[in-house]
Amino acid sequence: MHFMRSHCCYDAIPTSCKLVVFDTSLEIKKAFVALVANGVRAAPLWDSKTQSFVGMLTITDFINILHRYYRSPLVQIYEVEEHKIETWREVYLQGSFKPLVSISPSNSLFDAVYSLIKHKIHRLPVIEPISGNVLHILTHKRILKFLHIFGSTIPKPHFLKKTVQELCIGTFRDVAVVPETAPVYTALEIFVDRRVSALPVINDAGQVVGLYSRFDVIHLAAQKTYNNLDMSVREALRQRTVCLEGVLTCYPHETMEDIIDRIAKEQVSMLLTLSLRRSVFLHSHPPFLSTSGRRRPPPLHACPLPATGSPTPCHLLLGPPASTPAKPAPGDGGGWGWGLAALGAHVGTAGPGCCLSLGT
Repeated sequence: MHFMRSHCCYDAIPTSCKLVVFDTSLEIKKAFVALVANGVRAAPLWDSKTQSFVGMLTITDFINILHRYYRSPLVQIYEVEEHKIETWREVYLQGSFKPLVSISPSNSLFDAVYSLIKHKIHRLPVIEPISGNVLHILTHKRILKFLHIFGSTIPKPHFLKKTVQELCIGTFRDVAVVPETAPVYTALEIFVDRRVSALPVINDAGQVVGLYSRFDVIHLAAQKTYNNLDMSVREALRQRTVCLEGVLTCYPHETMEDIIDRIAKEQVSMLLTLSLRRSVFLHSHPPFLSTSGRRRPPPLHACPLPATGSPTPCHLLLGPPASTPAKPAPGDGGGWGWGLAALGAHVGTAGPGCCLSLGT
């Protein structure tokens, strides 16, 4: 706890990073193409009329736009071609505009983590209060990376020495998947309805043959193929502009410390986990971060792995926390303890069947 309170948000900002800011008068199409071109997943929105930052534009917005306005390959999505960001915000938010949640660089990491949990957000803009400039977009992954860098200097909870199997982390039912022959629009429907970050792509035999993530959807803007969402997921994967060099894996008998170390070093969001029988399931950092270190976390409905047959896609069932965890009293546990617990409590809001994004 002392570590989280004694380090400010500015400390967690990398020495060099890329930040893209959009004016709300910018056309939606140009904004999403710019996200792809700059390799970022979100951008703060600046309103020239109010001279202030009013929100964030993310890949989720692009998915919602396509899901809402797509008709058929023969009907152009004029909303993407002609709408401005401010128009989309008016349609989507329907007047329920909320102030942008941000934080000062001088605020502690404790405050940042608590803000992420309280407001159930994935990205927290760090805004300099005097100039009003955005310095960085703080995320759960960045805070985890910062904790990992200083991991040897702060107390570690005992649960890091336990295995994934011992901690009963994982749910192996109600998995969100998409057939490789299904149209991309079906994947978008699942993203919207299940609020998942990515989907295992399965063939007719039920075997996992790939992963289709939210980040893959944004490439439809760069390739100008979003007017044909009837193409199969298999074809969409073939058109990837970035080729993934395999998938990082781990095993249930590995310790949480080893797995977190691998996630932080490889700068990925999750790992493909294999049982000794080669059954497939997946783990992401949210569930890894959902324990306080002061007591064993409750089991998350773990189910037995299949004994025979083809590798079966299974993964963690992530749901919103029942309530926002209360701030612990000063001195209650080490930096890893509440820091990881708090991060995990929020990231779990992604919804049932979420955890496949392999983006950095």
